[in-house]
Amino acid sequence: MRDTTTFANMKDAVMAAILDLAADHPEIVMLDADLMSCLGSDCFLKVHPERFFNCGIAEANMVGVAAGLSSMGLMPIAHSFGCFSTRRAYDQLFLSVGYANQRIGLIGTDPGVTAQLNGGTHMPFEDIALVRQVPGITILEPSDAQSCYELIIQAYHSQKSFYIRVPRKGMEHRYAAGTKIELGKGQVLAEGDDLTIVASGIPLVAEAEKARALLAAQGINASLIDLHTIRPLDTELIERFATRTGRLLVCENGRYAGGIGEAIAGHLARVNPTRMDFVNVGEAYGEVGKLAYLQKVFGFTAENIVAKAIALVR
Repeated sequence: MRDTTTFANMKDAVMAAILDLAADHPEIVMLDADLMSCLGSDCFLKVHPERFFNCGIAEANMVGVAAGLSSMGLMPIAHSFGCFSTRRAYDQLFLSVGYANQRIGLIGTDPGVTAQLNGGTHMPFEDIALVRQVPGITILEPSDAQSCYELIIQAYHSQKSFYIRVPRKGMEHRYAAGTKIELGKGQVLAEGDDLTIVASGIPLVAEAEKARALLAAQGINASLIDLHTIRPLDTELIERFATRTGRLLVCENGRYAGGIGEAIAGHLARVNPTRMDFVNVGEAYGEVGKLAYLQKVFGFTAENIVAKAIALVR
């Protein structure tokens, strides 16, 4: 069990999990798209030089190589920025990994607005939608270092391919070491009867926590779920809170189309039609800016969550 409170940023949690797994499982190899210093995967290169492959700025080839290594009985974990891990390598992910039933881990760093100053070209709002079209791949979005570490460990042991979207920089500490974090199960952070806020990842879980406190001051008691596993969707939890509160507000760092909100709405439409609203980027492209600026541009703020929540309950 790792104490992740010592980590300086999220990439430390990612690499700690991979290195801990690699120490016990010699079939794990790592691939990177010439971004070793960005993620810190150069530390894997130092410890396991014979198990590391720098594929260069050629992400489609990298995912194809990962699929080939999987076919040889290895467990490759590949990294690039989320836009390139998914958009640029999509055909290889769909055919060479998914259709060919190969198993890999795919890390997409700096999802959505966390790409910040790299701007719209590096700002994946559609990565969840793309990966959801590849059957069988687990999709993860942790909201802090502890959940990031635990989910990577569990994803490896699940024996399935996985995609994890996670910022490299910045740090949030939400869960203490020893907190039960289970892949496939949403984390209930707070309970209330007026509405349910479902949030995923950084920065939206933190903004949703602030929003809940602001709502409570106005007499509105919200339940709050950290949905760190996007696939498989925790339908039992979603159904339970939809029934309890009758209103859901889904907050995600990406698009509605093909995203978390659409997945939840599609499920509830079949089993328990529920009044819903959403915080997402709509159909916008990304732009250059620091995180606080981008959060205001796209409405990823506690204040916007509060406004939408009030409209839902009144």
